[in-house]
Amino acid sequence: MTQHYFSPDPDSTSRPTTIDLVLPDLHLRLTTDRGTFSPDKIDLGTRILLETVPTPPPNGHLLDLGCGYGPIALTMAARAPHATILGVDVNPRALALATTNAHNNHLHNATFALTNPDGTPTPHTTTPLTGPFDAIWSNPPIRIGKNVLHPLLHTWLNRLTPGGTAHLVVQKHLGADSLHRWLDTQGHPTERIASRAGYRILRTTRPA
Repeated sequence: MTQHYFSPDPDSTSRPTTIDLVLPDLHLRLTTDRGTFSPDKIDLGTRILLETVPTPPPNGHLLDLGCGYGPIALTMAARAPHATILGVDVNPRALALATTNAHNNHLHNATFALTNPDGTPTPHTTTPLTGPFDAIWSNPPIRIGKNVLHPLLHTWLNRLTPGGTAHLVVQKHLGADSLHRWLDTQGHPTERIASRAGYRILRTTRPA
């Protein structure tokens, strides 16, 4: 059976490797593995998001939705060392890597939690998931399909603080513009703040 990075139990044979995330303000060395999202290099959409978003709130509680092995969450942790960062994912292999990467890069303000595909905690999840979150950064798992993606986004966006913002990166050909329209109709006011290399950066704000 073909499995994807958003499979809760990837059966790909483990083959760890390391990659580098180099941005103008930081350099992280990350361990990756098969069965996770973009294990051979930093995904272009993720890079565009990290090169585009404004500095995260310096304090408070920040979220990386669909964190994988941690490049977004750990960038948040490095840029906001006095904030607490939570990364969530359905893939336990990815979460184990993210935890290792946080330790190896001395980013102890980042923690990671396993969730169900609908954003609810698993029986083994002990980390509070309800927030509220002052900011969300995400390269969301568009390929899970609208029937799963839309409830997932609705759940987590409603956990923003009033006035809190989420920044999402979505490929245009995977439905960035239709997602933009859907967010607006669901009471999540959204604007496109950047467009580059076929990707849109969407910013949605929870009404105060």
